[in-house]
Amino acid sequence: MKESIIAVQKAVNELMFDEIKGLVGACLDEGIPPLEIIEEGISKGLELVGEQFEAGTYFLADLVMAGEVVKEAMPILEEKLDASTAGHKGKIILATVEGDIHEIGKNIVGMLLNVNGYEVIDLGVDVSAKKIISTVKETKARFVGLSALLSTMVGGIKEVVDSVIEAGLKDHVKIVIGGACTSEQLRKEMGADGYGETAVQAVKIFDNLRMPEKSQ
Repeated sequence: MKESIIAVQKAVNELMFDEIKGLVGACLDEGIPPLEIIEEGISKGLELVGEQFEAGTYFLADLVMAGEVVKEAMPILEEKLDASTAGHKGKIILATVEGDIHEIGKNIVGMLLNVNGYEVIDLGVDVSAKKIISTVKETKARFVGLSALLSTMVGGIKEVVDSVIEAGLKDHVKIVIGGACTSEQLRKEMGADGYGETAVQAVKIFDNLRMPEKSQ
């Protein structure tokens, strides 16, 4: 792995707010693609932050600071991504489940989806199933992306899935989950339609889920 990418990882992991823009800029100057910087640099750095949080060496304040570091870097990368087709693939509602305030990964997913042709409706963090269902009905969105960092909050995913079924929307709405505590096994247990291990995978997952629409 290139040293410049490793430097971005380190900057995110060690909460180096003042250095991140310069390090990302150096990667771009080297000709490294923005998506590679996001996946191998920023996302991997966030994984390390998450590991330290789970281990008890980082705390909530550190998670918040890591989010600020990423926010500082993302505008530079967004400028290099083509957003000219935003919205034509359909609407996706993004939310961090109720009780969880983690939003770093969700925000990266939202940016990637936006520049790859989706209209993103970001409801933020600590979002109730009721709010998600009402937004689905209001916007006619066919996709919902749920983020959960903490294993104690996975019940929020099941609540959303159950609410979609109770509202009679299961045949029309696809639910994708992601976040540090999620997995393919959890997807099956919760009854969701897709799972993404990394933020960069999100575009392909939603693209695959919308394929049947092409024949309608």
